[in-house]
Amino acid sequence: LSEIKAEFLEKNQKCYSTSAPQSRSKSRYQSSTEKQSQPLAKNDSESQNGFHKMWTLLLVLLICVPLIYVLWSGIQGGTSSRRDAEILQEFRARMEKLKNTYQSQDPRLWRKARVSLEKRLNSSHVHLEPAILLLTAGQEAEKALRCLSNEIANAFASSQNATTISIDGVDKAVLDSDIVKLEVDTELSSGFSEGKKVAVVHRFESLPAGSTLIFYKYCDHENAAFKDVALVLTVLLDEQSLRKSLTYQEVEEKVRDFLWAKFTSSDVPSSYNGMDTDKLSGLWSRISHLVLPVWPEKGLPLEGCT
Repeated sequence: LSEIKAEFLEKNQKCYSTSAPQSRSKSRYQSSTEKQSQPLAKNDSESQNGFHKMWTLLLVLLICVPLIYVLWSGIQGGTSSRRDAEILQEFRARMEKLKNTYQSQDPRLWRKARVSLEKRLNSSHVHLEPAILLLTAGQEAEKALRCLSNEIANAFASSQNATTISIDGVDKAVLDSDIVKLEVDTELSSGFSEGKKVAVVHRFESLPAGSTLIFYKYCDHENAAFKDVALVLTVLLDEQSLRKSLTYQEVEEKVRDFLWAKFTSSDVPSSYNGMDTDKLSGLWSRISHLVLPVWPEKGLPLEGCT
């Protein structure tokens, strides 16, 4: 019995010594696997969190950027609208003051001139062509014609904190047509480019005939060089006075016939730069948007204008 017991214990001890390393190895393997799997799980979790953060940020940007743009556009639009309202109010106040000073004028002159010019005072409106006013008068209203054209132009410019371009056809009457065309082009182009908003061309009929073709460039219905400006042209007729009974259509026809006789007479050279009936027809269609008669005014100063 003693021998059997000793042999059993010896075999038991051998089995234990064989299985223990395997258990310890298995335990170490499991421990190592757990340690390796923990960083992998942690990295996967961090990757998912980063992915969610990126999409959240992108979603915020997609919402905020358009919202900021809309708000900024609204602020800018509101500022622009307020500025337009202030300019319009200033212009109307100046025109009303002129109306009270030049009381002999037809009420339609103020209404038509104001409507035409106000369209250019809205900065949000797309301007397709400049405003063209042609004021005309008989000899007895020469001073009123000059003063009133200046005053209307200044009201338009001053309301926008701008100044006026002034061109006098009488001063250029004896000059070469090509030279005058270049001078007028330079004055208008440089003035408008510098921010001036209106040009007054006094005594348009006195300009050399061919030089007036430069106004194709500035008075065109579709392709004018500057579209957010105004041009005020004056024509002094040969006759002593204009009858107040004339309709506006009759006044327009009278000015047209006068310029035809002035610019297409036999002493005008029929060169490339000269004037002919076809060229004058094209010019007239561009400058005759609004033809307004001016009547004499009492009480105007001997020198300068009010």
